[in-house]
Amino acid sequence: MKRWYGKLLGFVAGWLLMRHPLGGLVGLIIGHAFDEDWFRLGRDNPYRALGLTSDASDAEVDQAYRRLISQYHPDKMAGAAEDLRRQAERKAGEINAAYDRIKTQRKRK
Repeated sequence: MKRWYGKLLGFVAGWLLMRHPLGGLVGLIIGHAFDEDWFRLGRDNPYRALGLTSDASDAEVDQAYRRLISQYHPDKMAGAAEDLRRQAERKAGEINAAYDRIKTQRKRK
C-alpha cells in the first residue's frame, strides 16, 4: 500500500503555516513528494549495490547476488587482515540489504 500520511500532514501544515488554501495545495504537493520518495535522488538504489539496472530480470538479480556474496562473504576473508574482514562484512551487509529490498519491491508489484 502506498503511503498517504505525508500528503495529509503536508496539507495541514501548509494550510496552517500560510493560512490560505494555496498553502494547503503547496503542502499537499510537498507531502506527495515525500510519500513517493522523490527526495532520495537515487542515493539508496538497491540495484546499484548489485551492479544492475532496474529493468534486470529476476534471474539476473539472483545471479548478481550470488556472484557478489560469494566474493565478499566474511567467511572467505577468515585469514585476511581485520580491516579487510570488516570491509567485507559491511559490503556483504549492503549486498544482502539490497537483495532483500529488490525482492520485497518485486513482491509488491
